Amino acid sequence: MYRIGQGFDIHKLVEGRKLILGGIELEYEKGLLGHSDADALAHSIIDALFGALALGDIGTHFPDNDPKYKNIDSMILLKEAYTLVKEQGYVINNLDNTIFAQAPKMKPYIPKIQENLAQILEIDKSLISIKAKTMEEQDSVGQKKAISTQSIVLLRKA
Repeated sequence: MYRIGQGFDIHKLVEGRKLILGGIELEYEKGLLGHSDADALAHSIIDALFGALALGDIGTHFPDNDPKYKNIDSMILLKEAYTLVKEQGYVINNLDNTIFAQAPKMKPYIPKIQENLAQILEIDKSLISIKAKTMEEQDSVGQKKAISTQSIVLLRKA
């Protein structure tokens, strides 16, 4: 049996924070604002995993008003989310992600992000697609005020 899930996240870009996507720190003058490390890519993957199995969303499992999640590494949350998926008897068949950012350019970071996610999710990196798009200087992403991500996952019974 297969289950499909999709996730989305957006975070504001601010000064004084590191920019982390897929557990990798990117060189940029701004970072994402959030209760955790604000890794929007990890957050959209988590929502896709939970959505595929109707397990709620990231806020249900890791509420942003819980002090234990303050500044937490989102790779820890992703690993916990995937553990819940495996406990339900599923594994990732493939994962498709899009990062929407006007800046910085994502292409140099994509292989590292794929490798990191593959390690965390215990799958081959060939099963992880990461694409990057600008918003052609439109909306908050295009005006370099935010970064958003979208993830779609296909799970299969183990």
